[in-house]
Amino acid sequence: MTAHSSPSAFPAAEPAVEGPLRVLFRLGVTQTYFDASEDERSAVHPAILRAFDDLGERFGVRVLGTLDDDRLQTGAAGEWISYILADAPDLAAAVRVVDLLRETRIGSHRLWRYLRIDARVGRPLMFGNC
Repeated sequence: MTAHSSPSAFPAAEPAVEGPLRVLFRLGVTQTYFDASEDERSAVHPAILRAFDDLGERFGVRVLGTLDDDRLQTGAAGEWISYILADAPDLAAAVRVVDLLRETRIGSHRLWRYLRIDARVGRPLMFGNC
């Protein structure tokens, strides 16, 4: 029997995940934002603030921290530039946060025209936590 097929190499069942899901929301700015007029871009910022306001009250999402590394990039984000680390009560709550870009309107467009978002979902590490 190889190490990979050994019963001790892989437990029969994973332990149940207790508590909320740990979610890392990753946001990036699209080229469309940079191609937009100054007036159009100036309407995006209030829409972002409105969309992400009070995630706890609206969705039960507890924000643990944020990071914006925009000072070290210019132009459209080839990768992600902003992050929100949060605990969400369930997968549906994480989906609702992602849906904010689909639902939030800026004139005749939606926020997803200017930003992109995804969510990495898991559980807290068993080490390195405060």
